[in-house]
Amino acid sequence: MTERTGLLTDRYELTMLDSWVRDGSAGHGAVFEVFARRLPEGRRYGVLAGLGRLLPLIEAFTFDAHDVAWLTEQGVVGEEAAAYLRDFRFGGDIDAYPEGDLYFPGSPVLTVRGTLGECIVLETLVLSVLNHDTAIASAAARMVTAAAGRPIIEMGGRRTHEQAAIATARAAYLAGFASTSNLAAGLRYGIPTVGTAAHAFTLAHESEEAAFRSQVEAQGAGTTLLVDTYDIADGIRTAVRVAGPALGAVRIDSGDLADEAAKARALLDELGATDTRVVATSDLDEFVISALADAPIDGYGVGTRVATGSGHPTASMVYKLVAVSDDVGGPLRPVSKKSKDKVSVGGHKTAWREYDDAGLLLRECFTVPGTTAPAGAQRVQVPVMRGGATVHAPDPEEIRASTAAALRRLPPEALSVAAGTPYLTVLAASTEEETA
Repeated sequence: MTERTGLLTDRYELTMLDSWVRDGSAGHGAVFEVFARRLPEGRRYGVLAGLGRLLPLIEAFTFDAHDVAWLTEQGVVGEEAAAYLRDFRFGGDIDAYPEGDLYFPGSPVLTVRGTLGECIVLETLVLSVLNHDTAIASAAARMVTAAAGRPIIEMGGRRTHEQAAIATARAAYLAGFASTSNLAAGLRYGIPTVGTAAHAFTLAHESEEAAFRSQVEAQGAGTTLLVDTYDIADGIRTAVRVAGPALGAVRIDSGDLADEAAKARALLDELGATDTRVVATSDLDEFVISALADAPIDGYGVGTRVATGSGHPTASMVYKLVAVSDDVGGPLRPVSKKSKDKVSVGGHKTAWREYDDAGLLLRECFTVPGTTAPAGAQRVQVPVMRGGATVHAPDPEEIRASTAAALRRLPPEALSVAAGTPYLTVLAASTEEETA
């Protein structure tokens, strides 16, 4: 059940709303857009995530009597705005890039159309969800690319806020992670859950062998045993002696992972456990995983770095007014910022993409009313909300598949985890009369 979200807003938004209600402009038409002026340094693309969490929160966005009473007591809003909030429900339209799609500097990933009043109060909610989840998905996608088909477990639940941990697991899964250790995410979103024991489990037993026997008796021989509490080689020998050659996997969480994985693989094979997998953990990110490409590692567990966006915990997206009417029901006129280093482009934008004969992405551009898209270009945004109701809600498996497909439309150089410039920058199309 989605919680009510009305007070997930910022005071400055309600300050503006209060003024607009007083002067009568709260009901004027408006268009707001979400975009990132730039990608995190060194990144070549981003992956949009959070839409599936955001839309139900917008549907549930209301202010109850207690909320409104508190806002008036604190002097945040006056009586006119208080009356407005008591009846508030978002009734506008939203178009967006499909969740899991790629974005670049200037991509209008979300467009909100409605009245000034109803659009402005959504700003903090929209940005908090999209900035967090997009940061996670963008980092996770790079790790998936670096892993080159080897599965990754999301294990970041103890490195972030307890609710953010659930969102982290979802975003990482959409970007290609195979599973999560977060049970709440498994229950809520149907993500496969996996887990092993911690070092405390081994230390709590009188011996490593006793610990392994306890785990195998409870979980079966296909479990994953953590073998580096004391000595890795001794741990592997004990693990195979206890579980037999059908042992599912051993996990290594310390030392030179490439060297330890090679020695582990050789020892497992020597002991007849040729099908036992080697799983590596310990502060992994896309760069470390890339450096381990030639090591005999069968899977990874990633925690801190995915839960914090691999050094970039926000996507730095902004929510900007791009068109407004001067009266209720009047025509929209474009508006834009001219601030140094923060110039925006006015007008309601429609994004388009062009692909080559092999299906690789070549170009992304946008049109505004009065301009036309390139011949053959494909529209990027899809309707996701109409009249305040969600009309686009793919399940995580569908989003996961579309994310993988979107990444396959980038050339190899754009998928590199090495620092580089954005593969594309989104610019305006031609200035001819729009016909698309």
